[in-house]
Amino acid sequence: MSAKAESPFRVNLHELPRRAGEKREYQLDFPAPESIGTPLLAIPVDEPIGIKFRAESVSDGVLITGRITSRATGECGRCLDAINQIVDHDFQELFTYESRMPAGRKVGPQDEEDVLDDELFALDGDIADLEVPIRDAVILAMPINPTCRPDCRGLCSECGERIDLLPEDHSHA
Repeated sequence: MSAKAESPFRVNLHELPRRAGEKREYQLDFPAPESIGTPLLAIPVDEPIGIKFRAESVSDGVLITGRITSRATGECGRCLDAINQIVDHDFQELFTYESRMPAGRKVGPQDEEDVLDDELFALDGDIADLEVPIRDAVILAMPINPTCRPDCRGLCSECGERIDLLPEDHSHA
């Protein structure tokens, strides 16, 4: 991605009052700017992403709770057939107000050196960048070894053909 200011994952929460208990509903719809997922299964570039979420003011910041929907494509980890899978995952993250951040913590784009606690997200003024929480939710919900179906038997280790398509007496003696 180019500049963070252009990221479709950034949302301006200016209209949300900074009083605990205040809530607003938001909807983001955009094409995936880059692939999100794992090497075997991912939301491809330009695939439509929908993010519906509620932002709620709490004493230390804004609690964002929502759902991401999209479609992931990839290949079966057993037989290498194509997979199309619906992505429909919940996420929740607290974005801390700048004034509540621990001393020494920078707000905005961060390098490994800048991060004191990689689980802590900060608002950049009124802007919440949802990219990392969305990526985390999608990646953590995806199977490590995706399969085209639960009973996929994979490929023959000798000839490389799909076991399901081979005759029962198939052997390489």
